[in-house]
Amino acid sequence: MEEKRATIFIDGSNLYHILKDLFPDKKPNDFNFEKFVEYISKNKKLEKAYYYNVPLDIMYDKEKYMKQQQFFDKIRRIPNFTFVLCRMQKRKVDGKIIYEAKEDDIHLAVDMVKLACDDKYDVAILVSSDGDFVPAVKLVKETGKGVENIGFENKFSYHLKQECDKFVKIKKEVVERFFY
Repeated sequence: MEEKRATIFIDGSNLYHILKDLFPDKKPNDFNFEKFVEYISKNKKLEKAYYYNVPLDIMYDKEKYMKQQQFFDKIRRIPNFTFVLCRMQKRKVDGKIIYEAKEDDIHLAVDMVKLACDDKYDVAILVSSDGDFVPAVKLVKETGKGVENIGFENKFSYHLKQECDKFVKIKKEVVERFFY
């Protein structure tokens, strides 16, 4: 039987918050994405991995911004990884400045559907606990492609889990193996 071609789509901000909740004392820069991607794509031919995130505001916290840029540079150097930088929007709500990630989910969803339509993979592996991806998952499945969802024991979307062909819930002790 021929190996299925897999493409991984990582909701970077979502994964960051999951990792911070699981391991508040560990640094995201110490997460080994190469090993993680290898683990979640086992028994498949990995075509490519896409990672979506947004930059912090350098004016808000220069040190955090610089650390995030170092992290992004590390991601960019991973072979067969495509880093997709989206946009952070600053706005005022009740006199307070808040920051919102913009376009990351839509970029991921569009890429997942477009690559399915272009026959670039047999199985999409979606690393996210965001149920907003359900419409994209349904459309990808209409193209005849499979969709697997990677969730975590501390957070996953029940609705997304129900719509995907396969759901893998990764336990904390397994995730810990991916830190240096």
